[in-house]
Amino acid sequence: MSSDESESIQNNKNSQTKKASFKGIIIGVIILVGVASFFAGSYTSNLNSNQISQEDLDEAIAKLELKILQNQLPTKQASPPVEISVDNDPVIGNPDAPITIIEFSDFQCPFCARFYTQTLPLILEEYVEQGKVKLVFRDFPIQSIHPNALPASVAAECANDQNKFREMHDILFEKQNEWNKLETVDALSMFSQYAANMQLDQGIFESCLTSGKHIAEIQKDLNDGRDYGVTGTPGFFVGNEKIGFTELKGAQPFDSFKKIIDAQLDA
Repeated sequence: MSSDESESIQNNKNSQTKKASFKGIIIGVIILVGVASFFAGSYTSNLNSNQISQEDLDEAIAKLELKILQNQLPTKQASPPVEISVDNDPVIGNPDAPITIIEFSDFQCPFCARFYTQTLPLILEEYVEQGKVKLVFRDFPIQSIHPNALPASVAAECANDQNKFREMHDILFEKQNEWNKLETVDALSMFSQYAANMQLDQGIFESCLTSGKHIAEIQKDLNDGRDYGVTGTPGFFVGNEKIGFTELKGAQPFDSFKKIIDAQLDA
């Protein structure tokens, strides 16, 4: 074998090795993106790994290769502004605040609880309590995986009838681990106890809880959320009717909200 042939074979092997290694890196990136998306709280209910074919994977790899080679690997960004209705749902903060955060949430969702404990306190302190932002809470109970989410939404709506939405909202998230694994009948009993601790009119609350009074309202929130492209919880839209709303998916950190809110306040 000539030295030219040997060099050609070696170059070909190196090329194949680099290509295999490169594809390995890309597949690793795809896996990491998927894991990061999950831990950001962006649950998608209709994802089925059995539907991903080798052809789909090859196409995804080819597209990602091109973006990397062009130095255009995408970064996580908020979606462009859209029009969203606040409906007549409970409001936390000054109703006249210039910026609105519309949250589609599920009281049994662990990511929603994480937003409540980690991010919301900072939003409340820096923006809501200063009269710059109000939070509109819209129900998006995912019953297929959270069987107590709908009853919890009803409990919050019933508390809202007695002007105690904020208190019920807070206790449902703070004590999520106390009721989320219970049988629904036991969870309802616990919600009634929460209402008693808040000194709500117990008869009115329990009548509301068992009558299905707010089911239609909760269903409307679900339908609107689906129309707006919400596929998991928590889902957020930040803005107002004049400038439109910017979407954020999942239990995002405070800085993600701060960048959008500050830009909108300065607009």
